[in-house]
Amino acid sequence: MRDDESLTLDLPATPHTAATQAATQAAPHSASQPAPPQPAAPGAGLPRWVRVLALAGLVLAAVNLRPAVTSLGPLMTEVRDGLGMNGTMAGLLTSVPAACFALFGFAAPRLARRYGPGAVVCAGMALITGGLLLRPFAGGTPAFLAASALALAGIAVSNVLMPVIVKRYFPDRMGAVTGVYSMALSLGTAVAAAVSVPLTHAMGHGWRLGLGVWAVPAALAVLVWLPLVRDRSAATAPVSTSAAAATGENGRITRSRTAWTMAAFFGLQGTAAYVTMGWMPQIFRDAGISAGQAGLLLAVTMVMGVPLSFVLPQVAARMRSQGPIVVVLGAFQVAGFAGLWAAPAAAPWAWALLLGVANCAFPLVLTMIGMRSRTGAGVVRLSAFAQSTGYLISIPGPILVGALNQSSGGWGLPIALMLALVVPQVLCGVLAGRNRYIEDEL
Repeated sequence: MRDDESLTLDLPATPHTAATQAATQAAPHSASQPAPPQPAAPGAGLPRWVRVLALAGLVLAAVNLRPAVTSLGPLMTEVRDGLGMNGTMAGLLTSVPAACFALFGFAAPRLARRYGPGAVVCAGMALITGGLLLRPFAGGTPAFLAASALALAGIAVSNVLMPVIVKRYFPDRMGAVTGVYSMALSLGTAVAAAVSVPLTHAMGHGWRLGLGVWAVPAALAVLVWLPLVRDRSAATAPVSTSAAAATGENGRITRSRTAWTMAAFFGLQGTAAYVTMGWMPQIFRDAGISAGQAGLLLAVTMVMGVPLSFVLPQVAARMRSQGPIVVVLGAFQVAGFAGLWAAPAAAPWAWALLLGVANCAFPLVLTMIGMRSRTGAGVVRLSAFAQSTGYLISIPGPILVGALNQSSGGWGLPIALMLALVVPQVLCGVLAGRNRYIEDEL
């Protein structure tokens, strides 16, 4: 995307601006009718300390968006034994994140309009803290699932609002700030995967304390977000009827082909990510690799996203179409799953690295969400629809993988399923990456 196009993305949805955009699309300005001056980007007039605090909040929130999931994968065997889970129930457990993200993600836009995105994200961090504190005290599978769902509800609303926060506070630095946020998310994901097993062994209290310790960084995030709770000036304010008509605000998001392809791409890449986070350590352990090394391998997969998540959004933001990046990431995904299928213990570090690159489809799709709408309100709608619908799409994948493993007694059939899903994932990603806006389709 060119630099001049980024300004178009960040215009606030006022009646004057909407009408100006409509007139600009209808006919070019003549010499006698020069274009009216454009208003400043919505985050340009904010005090520096507010933007610094928002950036710190974004980083801390991102760090806490995955440990509830990736701390569980390396300890799955211990959790299953401690709670008496079978393979299918464990597969259901790995699908709980997607189900919660879909269910609660749909509520995020309405909550943000009523209370402000800062307040909702702060509440989300508080839910993560509470859920992670309660999970170690679960005496059975239902209680463990309930505590996990509480934490995942907080992750869900925060997930949806992260692109909104970026567009609100950093409209002139969307690619760079998305990269920082994505890098922090990958770092939190990797650290949780790498140190959960060593922490469990070091503290000597079994898997429960090893999972509960991740409530500490979530509580820290709550403290940072508290000063932003009362800021309700995000780009989610209602617009007038004429402005909404001119910008497509009144159209149903389900009428947009770009929104559907974005949701499908989000769901399919999410399926691959949650299968990787939930089952890859178990695949390595079943191949004879120790639990500690399996956790390190998952950490390698996650840590690959740290540098790539910083660079990739900036590269994608400068491209008119993100399709080529989608294809490259799909090729890495095929290579990684093929290695797990053929010989998981032969070159485990290579398979972990390949899947780590493939998992960078997540920061890519976050960047694409911010680029496919002209207004902040449009980003809210697209983010909520694409993420919530996408997570619904991703729910069956981890469950099927667990069920196929249990029924077949091996990992060949589950991994073959994951290889087959790469084809529609790449196709939907290429279509979602085309240079167009959802407002034009509504």
